Amino acid sequence: MHVTKNDNVTVLSGKYQGKTGKVLKVFPKNNRVIVEGVNIIKRHTRPSQKNQQGGIIEKEAAIHVSNVMVICPKCSRPTRIGHRLLDDGTKARVCRHDDCGEIISN
Repeated sequence: MHVTKNDNVTVLSGKYQGKTGKVLKVFPKNNRVIVEGVNIIKRHTRPSQKNQQGGIIEKEAAIHVSNVMVICPKCSRPTRIGHRLLDDGTKARVCRHDDCGEIISN
């Protein structure tokens, strides 16, 4: 999966196309991610110990990982993710733009 938690991503398609946000949670088995401020749903909840009032709560729902693209921290553009072996033998994610090649935090 090319997206990890705390990545800044932009949404490529759908109702929230063009919006950017931070990845809050990743579901690799389902190929889905939850992005901050994107795909807001309304959830009707009963009163409980945790939520005394109950009512309608707005929260983010998961979207498919193919609909998001990572934003490079250096060039600030949506980019595909490449992999590079570092000198110490670890793999790093890198920006695929020709003039950038910046290592994206893991």
